[in-house]
Amino acid sequence: MKNTKVFIVGAGPAGAAASLQLAKMGIACVIADKAVFPRDKVCGDGLSGKVIAALNRIDPEITARLHASPFTLNSWGVTFASPGRHSLDVGCYPGYDSTGDGIREKPMGYVCTRLEFDNFLIEEIKRCPQIELLQGVCIDTYERVEDGYIVTDDTGIKTKADILIIANGAHSSFTREIAGITMEPKHYMAGVRAYYQNVQGNHPDNFIELHFLKHLLPGYFWVFPLPSGRANVGVGMLSEAIRSKKIHLKKTLLDIVKNDPVFKERFKEAELIGGIEGYGLPLGSKRRKISGDRYMLAGDAAYLIDPFTGEGIGNGIYSGRIAALTAASALKENNFSAKRMAAYDAEVYRILGPELKLSYRIQQLVRFPWLFDKLIKIGSRNKQLRELLSGMFYEVNLRKKLTKPSFYVRMLLNR
Repeated sequence: MKNTKVFIVGAGPAGAAASLQLAKMGIACVIADKAVFPRDKVCGDGLSGKVIAALNRIDPEITARLHASPFTLNSWGVTFASPGRHSLDVGCYPGYDSTGDGIREKPMGYVCTRLEFDNFLIEEIKRCPQIELLQGVCIDTYERVEDGYIVTDDTGIKTKADILIIANGAHSSFTREIAGITMEPKHYMAGVRAYYQNVQGNHPDNFIELHFLKHLLPGYFWVFPLPSGRANVGVGMLSEAIRSKKIHLKKTLLDIVKNDPVFKERFKEAELIGGIEGYGLPLGSKRRKISGDRYMLAGDAAYLIDPFTGEGIGNGIYSGRIAALTAASALKENNFSAKRMAAYDAEVYRILGPELKLSYRIQQLVRFPWLFDKLIKIGSRNKQLRELLSGMFYEVNLRKKLTKPSFYVRMLLNR
């Protein structure tokens, strides 16, 4: 039997971040993934400023190498479009100016395929001698023993660990069977993604686009530009709404591209590359217990996806890093109790909670198209609001401000 202090299940962004942070602190770990990289992952492919900030806290050299990589496309913000087709462009930081006269340094965000980004993180892992990377290894069983967990892979090899970090995604058996977290349709989103070539009308600064079309509410249609003239195009909706409205997401996506009065023009010369793939998004619209005796859940396995934008990569990296820091403290104290590990929950929700709370409120707001239209129209004319929304990309205290209903009341009254 092998032994390790920390065993990480899943080598996506959350698991990779945890391993890289542990390596930075000189703590050896094992990380296993059932896939062999590079491998595709169905996703929107957007890397927000949160991703860059989190990686920078682990090691600024990682962000420097990401910035220099040839597979990323610089993105300077987000376009939100309301059901009434009113648009609000939000730059990725206060002071952004699309004319080039304002602040213009490194972008706070990128767009790149998950195949390339996740493989980039794997290459970063390979730089670290403290990390043992196991690819093509599926963890079949988890056995709680007196002094840790014994995990067994599909070849029968056993490894005993003091702590487990579970980061193996939305369909984690550990999350479901041991942590006791199950899918709830009102806190879960389904999405489909396609790649298109030659989509017209993209923002000159490669803004990612979220279009809250009336028949998709509280979901949205997205267009994320990619290098080489490609675009990641998709539809996401709450599972609860899909069931009640009997929506077929693949057909809906194709119908928008072909028949919507705006998008049929933008896609008239576009070509579908490959097929249309589906995936699930476990939303952070409900606070859950994401740790226990000798384990922590991170990323999608912890149900931390933003309920409004659907972003999961940044929250995954943040939670992975926090899990590593918590593991380091627990190892130092030789205390792995559920009570000790609960510090992880507190820190995750301290950092991510305000934004998740805000996003859930906005998700609920989108159910009222007239009000969402009004707010987007006001925002498009209100520079102060746009600056505030830009600050949300990196400043937690600003997100707290936007969780208060009084903020929206004042905005409506002072428009």
